[in-house]
Amino acid sequence: MSGGVPALRRGLSVLRLLAAHHGPMAASTIATSLQLPRSTVYHLLTELEVAGFVVHLPEQQRYGLGMAAFEVGSAYLRHDPLEKLAAPLLRRLVERVGHDAHLGVLHGRELLYLLRESPARPEGLVTAVGVRLPAHLTASGRAVLAGTGRAQLRALLSTGTPLQRRTARGPSSLRALHATLAAERRRGWACEDGEVSPGFASVAHPVLGPDGHAVAALSVTFRHLCDPACGQTWPELAGTVRRTAHEITRRLGGAPVTVGR
Repeated sequence: MSGGVPALRRGLSVLRLLAAHHGPMAASTIATSLQLPRSTVYHLLTELEVAGFVVHLPEQQRYGLGMAAFEVGSAYLRHDPLEKLAAPLLRRLVERVGHDAHLGVLHGRELLYLLRESPARPEGLVTAVGVRLPAHLTASGRAVLAGTGRAQLRALLSTGTPLQRRTARGPSSLRALHATLAAERRRGWACEDGEVSPGFASVAHPVLGPDGHAVAALSVTFRHLCDPACGQTWPELAGTVRRTAHEITRRLGGAPVTVGR
């Protein structure tokens, strides 16, 4: 049993390296960075790929984090630290803006809601703690996805079929989603209008962990008739959400940046 410990330690070092790197990496680069033989690195990558922690991108001859890595990260965040740190800040945000506020994390291809705070007069939303929605349709999901590399995003979301829609609005293909995320990076915050529920819109900003990557997103949802120019309509509200997201980030030990960092 003790002989397997170094292999486990090396496998974890591969995952940490991939997590810290902006985008997928070649096996040779991983071997050089970790000062390991290439044969060892290929063996580790094969085992991690079988377990779902690593995904191979054959066109680029590179490796990135797989679905299992996202699920483990999300499972950690569903426990105490993030929720306890964020809950009082969500309550203050709701008191300030008078709308529902949510905190969510990626769970595979979905956005999982961890926290929800409502104003004294709730606005009739169907979302609740534990609800999962397609990440590409929610402002929170896109705030997290906007910081993900293109190849990693393709590995995470590609299913061979059009992206799911709940209404007639929202991206229905990876190409459309990439265009939407690019626009939101330029703007500095994410929004959706009628893509999750008709008559409701949301603005969101990511929450970053100590490694500088988005680990969650904070959003505010409110009643609104669909407006194709939503990005030009709510900068003040988005700024309030951003300041609260930055405070959650600070409490987690992260460094605040915009969606388009």
